[in-house]
Amino acid sequence: METSGFFGGLNSLFEWITRLAFLNLLWIAFTACGLVIFGFFPSTVAMFAVVRKWALGDLHVPIFKTFWDSYKKEFMKSNILGVLIGLISFVLCLDYLYLRQASDEIYQLFSVPLLIVIILFICMLLYIFPMYVHYEMKAVQIIKNSFFVIIMNPISTFIMLIGTLGLIFLLTFAPPLTIVISGNVIALAIVKPAINSFNKINRKYKLMQQQA
Repeated sequence: METSGFFGGLNSLFEWITRLAFLNLLWIAFTACGLVIFGFFPSTVAMFAVVRKWALGDLHVPIFKTFWDSYKKEFMKSNILGVLIGLISFVLCLDYLYLRQASDEIYQLFSVPLLIVIILFICMLLYIFPMYVHYEMKAVQIIKNSFFVIIMNPISTFIMLIGTLGLIFLLTFAPPLTIVISGNVIALAIVKPAINSFNKINRKYKLMQQQA
């Protein structure tokens, strides 16, 4: 029997809490199944695949089936992406550690450019997973195109970055809640703005083609 009014809203709230909790538990469990190192990227891609369906209006998508199908299909490709992200992160960490030990002149010369590169890389991470599940691209193309999205949508990217950092900061005050809400809420906060940015770029590209 359908409910409306206050009880209908309360029922919808509990349904969403259940969906989010189930998705987050799947994300944690399948990350652990891959021994974390090999499970994190496939399970994160699978989580974003579910959230993308929600963002596009498919609110009753079968969560486990969608998650599991994506996890299996994207296991190798997502881990290749993970290796690339890990290598870039490793190089940036080495550069930072080197600057910490370098002379004052070298530090002053390269610290600001390195900081800008690190911030750009963090912003790229906001688009990598939404782009992965929204388009059929190779891992290298995903990383490259995520940079172009940042350049073309600086304000949206800045808002996404602040919102994501704010969510992470709030979650640190209630560690037990991370079992129920952590990756899923961050994915929800990222996917919709990211898709809007993709659509905006596509519209600009089509307009340029028509004018050419």
